[in-house]
Parts: sequence; structure tokens; C-alpha cells
Amino acid sequence: MGERKTYLLRLKAEDLEDLRRWAEDEFRSLNGQIEFILRQSLTRHRGFEAKKTTPQRHRDAGESP
Repeated sequence: MGERKTYLLRLKAEDLEDLRRWAEDEFRSLNGQIEFILRQSLTRHRGFEAKKTTPQRHRDAGESP
């Protein structure tokens, strides 16, 4: 795992409580749950971006359809 950085995160109290309960349900710390959710989201986003930016094969003028 790479270098870890500290970052202040501001959340609404009810969102924080929901995250705490969710973390408890999955036997994670609150911080671990937030990291898990962010990693999951980034993985999905990177997959979406890879599909979006994959170059389409362009037909040359002499190539048949």
C-alpha cells in the first residue's frame, strides 16, 4: 500500500451516523468504511473512464465497412 495522507472531511451529522452504523454492520472502523467506499467508487470510475477514453477504431478511406 502506498503512502497514506491525512485529510479533513466534513459531513452532516446524520450522514456520519449512517456511515458509523454501516461500518459497524460490516465490522469495519468508520475510517475503514469511508476508505472502502471511496476505493470502490474510484475503481468503478476508473473503469468507466477507461471505457470512455478507449479510442474507437477509425476506418481508413480505403477500408470497407
